[in-house]
Amino acid sequence: MAACQSGSHPVFSPAPPSPSPPNAPTAAVLQSSDIPSGLMPCLGSGPIDVYVATLAQSDAALAARVAAQWEQLRIAGATAGAISLFTAAPAACHAELGATSGARSIASLVAAFADSGQADRAWASGAFGFTPPIPGELLPGVTQGSATGLGLSSWTYDRATIRLACWHKSVFVAVVVASNLDSAAFKAATVAVDGRLN
Repeated sequence: MAACQSGSHPVFSPAPPSPSPPNAPTAAVLQSSDIPSGLMPCLGSGPIDVYVATLAQSDAALAARVAAQWEQLRIAGATAGAISLFTAAPAACHAELGATSGARSIASLVAAFADSGQADRAWASGAFGFTPPIPGELLPGVTQGSATGLGLSSWTYDRATIRLACWHKSVFVAVVVASNLDSAAFKAATVAVDGRLN
């Protein structure tokens, strides 16, 4: 019979998993599968620079304003960004973030930053002009913080014809704007984008 020996044996433990790199903003913005039927993608959806160049062909002043807003995010540390727009009326593709008084549309913007601190500061300063409401200030249709379902650094505006969400998560700042869409479609869109902000 063989005798058992007691002694220390090396313990093998797997290497800790390496964190997966964040999604690219072009993968995080709204995709065709996220939106209600009847909405078509706008030409130029994708990297912000491509969107600005496409927009400049139809509205140079709006393109310049969007470029300046993007530059503010870059100054704040944004390393990449993307916009996607989907509309029921092609003319809405040339409106700011697709927002029009009559056409159904939805747009998303995602900007990536080098770190979470930069993203949070950029969100707090206002992404594309959407500045968070003053804490404690109650405005009709505005929800702030965890009640939005998008985390502490978030706010939403929800009215019959316009719905907006702006939030910070991880190294990202995200904005979703819906025009003339119901609350369920808007909520589904924000959940889809939020799920890709890793």
